Amino acid sequence: MARDGERVLFIATAEALDEAMQRRIAAHRRYRPEHWDTLEEPIGVTRAVRPLVDRYDTFVLDCLTLWVSNLLLEDEEASDAECAVLEAVRRLLDLIDAAGGRWILVSNEVGQGIVPASPLGREYRDVLGRVNQLVASRSDKAYLMVAGLALELKSLADPSPGA
Repeated sequence: MARDGERVLFIATAEALDEAMQRRIAAHRRYRPEHWDTLEEPIGVTRAVRPLVDRYDTFVLDCLTLWVSNLLLEDEEASDAECAVLEAVRRLLDLIDAAGGRWILVSNEVGQGIVPASPLGREYRDVLGRVNQLVASRSDKAYLMVAGLALELKSLADPSPGA
């Protein structure tokens, strides 16, 4: 989807905290087109992207899953962590609305697996589910990728004739 863009900004939220993640990040970089710019920002995505929106026509945020994890781990003891994460996502979505262009937000569906054993794991799963719902509700399209195949979800949910 992003390959159609003339000026693409890839926004990476992963941090290379260990060798395995360093290898994953290096592999991602190799598969990205050379003319794409990359912004690495694990926490302050909206703040970092805001001054750049006029320079690009396409934005790829990879990924919401790690961004939410980073936000939750930033202050594990916060009693209102979910509210803070959802507010950060709303600020990003407001920036997207104001900026225009094509935005592709990548996330994972973590709610289809087992219930995590730890309280933080359960909170993460639940918060990411709410983030994904919020983002999908404000998106023109939402895709579920399975085995390399895209299933467009919003058209399936549209009860109107011909949808």
